[in-house]
Amino acid sequence: MTKTRVLIMGAAGRDFHNFNTCYRDNPKYEVVAFTAAQIPNILNRNYPPSLAGSLYPDGIPIYDEKEIEILIKDLKVDHVVFSYSDISYDDLMHKGAIVNKAGANFLLLGWKDTTIKSTKPLISIGATRTGCGKSQTSRRIIEILMEKGLKVVAIRHPMPYGDLEKQRVQRYATLDDLKKHECTIEEMEEYEPHVVRGNVIYAGVDYEDILRAAENDPDGCDVIIWDGGNNDFPFYYSDFHITVADPHRPGHGMKYYAGEVNLRISDVVVINKIDSAPRDGVVMIRELVKSIAPNATVIEAASPVNVEDPAVIRNKRVLVVEDGPTLTHGGMKLGAGTVAAEKFGASALVDPRPFLVGQLKDTFRSYPEIGTLLPAMGYGPEQLRDLEITINSCDCDAVVIGTPIDLSRIIDIKKPCTRVFYDIQSIGEPSLETVINDFIEANESSMVKQESLSTG
Repeated sequence: MTKTRVLIMGAAGRDFHNFNTCYRDNPKYEVVAFTAAQIPNILNRNYPPSLAGSLYPDGIPIYDEKEIEILIKDLKVDHVVFSYSDISYDDLMHKGAIVNKAGANFLLLGWKDTTIKSTKPLISIGATRTGCGKSQTSRRIIEILMEKGLKVVAIRHPMPYGDLEKQRVQRYATLDDLKKHECTIEEMEEYEPHVVRGNVIYAGVDYEDILRAAENDPDGCDVIIWDGGNNDFPFYYSDFHITVADPHRPGHGMKYYAGEVNLRISDVVVINKIDSAPRDGVVMIRELVKSIAPNATVIEAASPVNVEDPAVIRNKRVLVVEDGPTLTHGGMKLGAGTVAAEKFGASALVDPRPFLVGQLKDTFRSYPEIGTLLPAMGYGPEQLRDLEITINSCDCDAVVIGTPIDLSRIIDIKKPCTRVFYDIQSIGEPSLETVINDFIEANESSMVKQESLSTG
C-alpha cells in the first residue's frame, strides 16, 4: 500500500498534538517532516522515536518553515497540515498558496479528529488572540471551583522548547518544579501563577498521557481546566468552552486563525479589559457574538492593574517590559505595564531600541511594530542574558515589569523596578461566578461519581 506522505507545519505545540492524535499509529500515512515557525531556537531538532511511535524508529526531523517549497519537492510531500495558531487569515492563505504552488494539498484539521475525551468534567478556556487575558480568566475560574471545595487540575497548551523526551509529561505543583523542568520565561509566566495559588498544572508533549496523569493526580482531581495558548482551540473535548475577547482588537476574532473557531464553539464569551478599552470595541464584539454564536452567554470583565510601589513610576522616565508573545505574534501595542505606567503618572516611556543586544535585535527586526516597549523574551539562557543587558543599559529612571512573573527574580535588574499585578473581575451579571456555579450544579453528579470511583 502506498502511503500518503505528510509534512506538518508547526511551532512546537499543535503540530506534535496533531501528529500524535491523527498520524502516529496510522499506517496509511507517513509523516516525513515537521517545520517550525514563530518561536526562536526550536529548529533543527528531531521528534524523538520514543514519542513518534513504532512506525518512526528514527524519529521525525524538524526543519525551518522557510524551506517548505524545497522540502515538498525533495520529500515528495502529498499533504501539508497547517498546525499552529494566532496567524492572520491573509498570512495563512499565503502559506496555502505557496504549498499549492509546490504541488501539495493544504489541510487544516478540526476538533473532531484532534480532541481527546476526559473521564472528568472539563472546562476549556480559549481566546480570539494572544494577550486577551485568557490566563487570568483561567486562574479566576480555578479559584471559583476551589472555593467550592473541588480539586482542580489545570492543563496548559504546550510550550515544549527543550528536550522533548524529558517534556513528555510535566507536572508543576511547586516553584521548585519550574527549576526542575528548566522553564523558559514564557513557561514560568503560565505555570507560576497556578502553583502559587495552590493548584497543580500539567503540560508537555503527549497530551493523551498528560490528560490521564492529570485525571489521576496524586492530590486528587474533580475537574480539569484546559488553559489554552495563543488563540488555538482545545486539545480536549470540552464540556464548557469559554472564549476571552479583547475590545482593543475587536475585529480580530474574525481575522486570525483559530480565534474564529473559538468564538463559534463558545458557551461563554468574556469581553475583557472594558476598563481600558473604547466602548465601541465592546459593542462590536457583542454584535459579532450575536451573529456567529447567538447561544453564547456574554460576560463583561475588567483587568485593573496595580503595582507594588507607585513611587517608582510617578514622574519617572520608565522602561516598560511586557509579556513577550503578546507583543510579538499577538500584535498588541500595549500591555499591563503600559497601562500601569500611564495610570501611575510616568513622565515618559523610554525607547529600548538603541540599547538592544543579541537576539532582541532579531526580535525587533521580525516585529518592528513593537515600538517603545520591551518584550520579555526568554526562551533560553542567551535570550535571558540579552534581556538583562538591554534593561541595565537602557537610559531610564526605572523599570515597569508588566509580565505575569517577577523578572527581578530571574535576572539581575540594577535599576529601580516595580511589578505590575492584574486579575480579572466580572462586571455586573452574568458573571464568571454565575456561569461556573451553573456548571458545577449541572455536573455535580458526575463529579461525585468520579470521586467515588477514585476512592474505590
